[in-house]
Amino acid sequence: MARYINPFTDWSFKRIFGQEYSKDLLIEFLNQLLLGEQHIKDVKFKDKEMLPETKDQRGIIYDVFCETDTGEHIIVEMQNKSQPYFIDRSLYYASKTIVDQGIKGRWDYHLTPVYVICFMNFNVDENTPKKFRTDVVLADKESGKVYSNKIRFIYLVMPLFKKKEAECTTFFDCWIYNLKHMETLELMPFEAQHKIFKRLAEIADSKTLTKEEQEKYDNSMMVMWDNYAALEHAVNKGIKEGMEKGMKEGMKEGMKEGEKKKSQEIAKKLLAYNTPLDIIANSTGLSFEEIKKLK
Repeated sequence: MARYINPFTDWSFKRIFGQEYSKDLLIEFLNQLLLGEQHIKDVKFKDKEMLPETKDQRGIIYDVFCETDTGEHIIVEMQNKSQPYFIDRSLYYASKTIVDQGIKGRWDYHLTPVYVICFMNFNVDENTPKKFRTDVVLADKESGKVYSNKIRFIYLVMPLFKKKEAECTTFFDCWIYNLKHMETLELMPFEAQHKIFKRLAEIADSKTLTKEEQEKYDNSMMVMWDNYAALEHAVNKGIKEGMEKGMKEGMKEGMKEGEKKKSQEIAKKLLAYNTPLDIIANSTGLSFEEIKKLK
């Protein structure tokens, strides 16, 4: 049995970053993620479920949703498998949080910033930047200067973090390394340099789970592996169908090409006897232009 829980199941992620008793982990992680921009002293967890205003609208359930001591709204999402419109979903989440700041009656449209932080624990497609961290802001296209700080997206593609333990030179590197490799670790690295990782080890230690917590964790692992298995099956099925289709089309094209070559050989022989083009065309199925090229 692994020493530490896998942080990328739904239950584990919320245990580490979405609970009142472990919010010191979330605060420290956010401060390193946003190092040099702001320093968060406290967060207040908000209701993770946002119900629709009408029956025909869609509700939202966030993984982690909180407000900082200075009023910023922060959404943290963890995704284990690729989705066709995952980026669009993050835009929708941010937009909904902005719209919900509207005040009925007199309102000057003042907004507090919304941050959406996405852990993407899967390999991205060809339309997504091939780098570990991507920061998206509202900026002027020509100068790159930030136009508004009211909305911000940070995408962390975990498979693209390639640093080894000895190569982790920043506090943030240490965070990502520990999260990525946690399930395989026997001891939590970097505890001597950063006390927060001792706290992380305590929260993530599988031996400290109660029977009820262990059941919830096991169930969340089963869900994650079922999702992986379904994805692998879909990929393998697509590959198999693609190969079968390719073979059929290849054989069809090959037969077609063979027939054409045979027609060309017959046409050459008929041309040698000065046979009229219309007779050659009727005999071989070749066009006049194709026959002329054989002369």
